[in-house]
Amino acid sequence: MQTVIMAVAVLGILGAVFGLILAYASKVFAVEKDPREEAILGCLPGANCGGCGYPGCGGYAAAVAAGKAPVNACAAGGAAVAAQIAEIMGVAAGESVKKVATVHCSGGGADKSKYEYIGIHDCLAAARLPGGGPLACKFGCLGMGSCESECPFDAIHVKDGVAVVDDEKCVACGKCVDICPRHIIDLEPYKTKKHVSIPCSSKDKGPAVTKVCSNGCIGCALCAKACPKEAITIENNLAKIDYSKCIGCTLCAQKCPRKLIVVDGKVPVVKPAAPKAAPAAAAAKPASAPAAPAAEAPKAEETKE
Repeated sequence: MQTVIMAVAVLGILGAVFGLILAYASKVFAVEKDPREEAILGCLPGANCGGCGYPGCGGYAAAVAAGKAPVNACAAGGAAVAAQIAEIMGVAAGESVKKVATVHCSGGGADKSKYEYIGIHDCLAAARLPGGGPLACKFGCLGMGSCESECPFDAIHVKDGVAVVDDEKCVACGKCVDICPRHIIDLEPYKTKKHVSIPCSSKDKGPAVTKVCSNGCIGCALCAKACPKEAITIENNLAKIDYSKCIGCTLCAQKCPRKLIVVDGKVPVVKPAAPKAAPAAAAAKPASAPAAPAAEAPKAEETKE
């Protein structure tokens, strides 16, 4: 019995000694934390999506407090959160440009495959097969939903064989961009009205594109020629938009012979040109002078009897 009591006493003393040592060490080696970091963390949505480029909301809050990150980098929080963080840091929030994930594939080649795929329903698995997967177009969306599974905001879904982004839900966290094995998803500046996009990634020449896709870009440059702001260029047989120049006039979409370019997620309906007005009737010619009466034929002289 005495031995048991002694063991308990020794353990108690050791626990107290180690506790004192740890308490002393926590004070000596304590790292002072900027109080603004906690305040910033309280403003963040807690999505931990990594869209800001830092490991979760805590990492971003620490970076902002240390002056290493901008106050408006939280894609999930948007302008409202940026304004709160700016107030804490005592700086101007600056302009926050909304971005959304954009899938550069129209799905026009979803029904054209090289072989029947019966493997794991996952883009990463399919892309490891010879030829980069069963899809005939080597630049198209495989449509097996790796991006859909990765999105923490339920903002992207596969529809009719191609991934489609819900612009209202997307916070530009970039997870779908990173997971796509074909690298056909980008974050683009988003205009709430008349947002023009070219959903194609093919760098093949026109004849090769038409064999594997019903509406892929053939690099004809008609869209570039139609753009009044020179916002579209052709690079590697593919049309690309400079959003710093695009004004959303939609002329490019109207001129595209493949009906590929979309405005606010839809191909615009081109209204048929109004029929030309009939040419005005030619001015009536002035009435010609009345024809002179025909001269009477001379009467035959009466023969005298």
